[in-house]
Amino acid sequence: MKTLQNISKILLPLLLGGAILYWMYRDFDFYSIKNVLLHEMDWTWMLLSMPFGILAQAFRGWRWTQTLAPLGERPRRSVAVNAIFLSYASSLVIPRSGEFTRCGVLKRWEGISFPKAIGTVVTERAVDMLVVFIVTGTTLLFQMSIFGTFFEKTGTSLDSILDRFSLTGYLVTAVCGMAVLLLLHLLLKHLYIYNKVRATLGNVWEGISTLKDVSNLPLFLFFTIGIWSCYFLHYFLTFFCFDFTSHLGVGCALVSFVVGSIAVIVPTPNGAGPWHFAVKTMLILYGVQDEQALYFVLIVHTLQTLLVVLLGVWAWARLAFIKARKTTD
Repeated sequence: MKTLQNISKILLPLLLGGAILYWMYRDFDFYSIKNVLLHEMDWTWMLLSMPFGILAQAFRGWRWTQTLAPLGERPRRSVAVNAIFLSYASSLVIPRSGEFTRCGVLKRWEGISFPKAIGTVVTERAVDMLVVFIVTGTTLLFQMSIFGTFFEKTGTSLDSILDRFSLTGYLVTAVCGMAVLLLLHLLLKHLYIYNKVRATLGNVWEGISTLKDVSNLPLFLFFTIGIWSCYFLHYFLTFFCFDFTSHLGVGCALVSFVVGSIAVIVPTPNGAGPWHFAVKTMLILYGVQDEQALYFVLIVHTLQTLLVVLLGVWAWARLAFIKARKTTD
């Protein structure tokens, strides 16, 4: 039974992402993308965007060391950063497994308590969620008309949902909803396991409460702003790779960035499927042709995912040459 559950955790997200991608690209001429890659795309901007993707993950690793410090845990920065690299790569195989992967790396190389590390991850997620809410709220204020159009065209307006939703739209929404419910079930199940062990629960709470004890709060805020600024620049600079998106500006980039960030909540590898659908929809609302929007999301997501893979391989190789610290455990 447990083996079946583990297999389903891998297969269901893959099937979900694959089904959405198939629906989006079922009539797409993949051979035509070769011409775009070789003759219509400015690779300079894509290469310029990549360092920001790396820096975002590095900032996250450096910030993590700050949340661990109040617990008396001081992992090497190189180990923390490589743990982050590896966590993103592992989530490509098993969505949402990255949190456990990076805590396992610290346990293996630094001897840091796994529950304590999980607690600090919860703290980080809470901070990141707050940032997303702030960015989303700000973007809504300045781009309200576009969001209104998005809600109307995707059938999310309460007044027109029954009239505007096609059968395919209902199916995609239902599948995404079930995926979110499955994710919540798995998270609650993990929390239930932790609740069974009083000491573990105490360590998790200890990790959550570390934010108020961070010694250098301005630096923590700098890392947090740096993480999300780099995520945005990693995405925004890719607009200049293509003639059909280079003129859209920061407003379109913010709107599509926010919608894409929300879409990746659906548990598929690196948001494949939901991210494509959400960003493509927003680009179309800004006047990009359907086929051009498909080119953009396919190329950008594929190359950014490849970067995640390369960083994961680098981290795996680098950690192999880092000696684990001796502990008294």
